[in-house]
Amino acid sequence: FVKVLTISSSPLYFALYVILVMLGNVGNTTVIAVVGESLLRETGAVRSSDVILVNMAFSNLMVSLVRNTVVMVSDLGAEIFLSRDMCHLMMGIWVWLRSANVWSTFFLSAFHFQTLRRVAPPVITLHGPRGPPGSLILGFVLVWSLNLIYAIPAFIFSKNGDENSTETLMLVSSTTRPLMGCIWDFPSAYSGLAFATSSMVIHESLPICLMNITNLGSLLTLYAHGHSRNAGTKSQDAPVVILTLNVLFISSWGTNVISVNYFNYNRGSSTEFLLIIARFANMSFIAFSPIVLAVGHRQLRAFITSVLSRIISVFG
Repeated sequence: FVKVLTISSSPLYFALYVILVMLGNVGNTTVIAVVGESLLRETGAVRSSDVILVNMAFSNLMVSLVRNTVVMVSDLGAEIFLSRDMCHLMMGIWVWLRSANVWSTFFLSAFHFQTLRRVAPPVITLHGPRGPPGSLILGFVLVWSLNLIYAIPAFIFSKNGDENSTETLMLVSSTTRPLMGCIWDFPSAYSGLAFATSSMVIHESLPICLMNITNLGSLLTLYAHGHSRNAGTKSQDAPVVILTLNVLFISSWGTNVISVNYFNYNRGSSTEFLLIIARFANMSFIAFSPIVLAVGHRQLRAFITSVLSRIISVFG
């Protein structure tokens, strides 16, 4: 058994974690509001890339509110212990949201790769059907519904503990310590490790491998396009931003995966430190992705410039 250190044991760690949580909450809310509002104002077919960005920001925000904000409140000293039924519900929701968040991010990477490989520009009719394409809606339905099915064991094999509970199994898609007294409760150690191993393959290793493939393909496609014609700076903004998002995700998710699986399969002397690193890595993509988007997305850049101008005019 490993008693996991809380971030609140270090004021510096806790302050940094609070900043990351607030960045994630405010940043992703801003992305949803600004990009979503521009989508609602579209009179014809909407930009699929913006719809995917809103879906990714929504999944980021849900993870940040339902999971990371609760961790922050817990580190402030609030002792909240849920009933067994509520632990079933919350463990399932945590696994569902985190897993959907991973595949929503890969959805963006795959769409970007497919768009770059398209030789001809997409045909957009001004008087066509309003709203995103049906295939895009189907993709969202599959991402959220399949991950809900994957999360079913979390609704079943979990229980409530107390302040002395320690976790013997960690999953990147749930928690890196008992949260609100909720812990895993598999029938045996073997079944727990089997679920952890399948999770490592399906929701941890596979997305990173696939995203590396699509990123490499995108880079090679951009390289080929650069040699075949002179591309304007404006046309390169979106590819650079999306590639930056993907690299940020791979680095944060990869660090999280390594740290948590070190706990599951090694239990060495560095376990406690690595679990704290896992929590920061888990939060970094959610916190910093809105900043990356603000640099490269036209509507977000205009909104933030407007807000900063008003702040300067008030205090200037």
